[in-house]
Amino acid sequence: MVRQLLPALRMLIALTVLTGGAYPLVVTALARLVFPSKAGGSLIRRGDVVVGSALIGQACDDPRLFWGRPSATTPPCNGAASGGSNLGPTNPALEEAVRRRIEALHASDPTQGAPLPVDLVTASGSGLDPHLSPAAVLWQVRRVARARGLPEAEVRELVERHVEGRDLGLLGEPRVNVLALNLALLELRR
Repeated sequence: MVRQLLPALRMLIALTVLTGGAYPLVVTALARLVFPSKAGGSLIRRGDVVVGSALIGQACDDPRLFWGRPSATTPPCNGAASGGSNLGPTNPALEEAVRRRIEALHASDPTQGAPLPVDLVTASGSGLDPHLSPAAVLWQVRRVARARGLPEAEVRELVERHVEGRDLGLLGEPRVNVLALNLALLELRR
């Protein structure tokens, strides 16, 4: 039995070192070399200050900025607690959360009569999605323009410049990174 356990133990140690140590180090080094920004967390900087990540949504309720997708994490947009709410479409808690979000959005812009895009009132599967559909961002243009004292056309043009197309021209849907858009909005005249 010892003759069988000794080679098995050696193999366990060798594979642990190889797959648990060497392989992750090589892959991490290669990723940092080939994709330095992505391997570093896709951080967005404003000068020398990190203001967020292009991969994680940010909680915002300032009427002068665009609001991102609701977060399913507690506290909102907590990267350490990624995950959906696991509430099904017939769950009363989900219905109540969506109803509250709809009321808050209508209260933020009572003159807005367009239908609400679903991504403004429901969280994504990760609960941290940094993107909204162009329709969801455009729905907020009137509120943001009024709060900032800017012409709607100028804010709409800024949104349209920040629409990201489909990956490789065919994967996914057009989307807007809300943090990048808000940072560009802050650069506009006040």
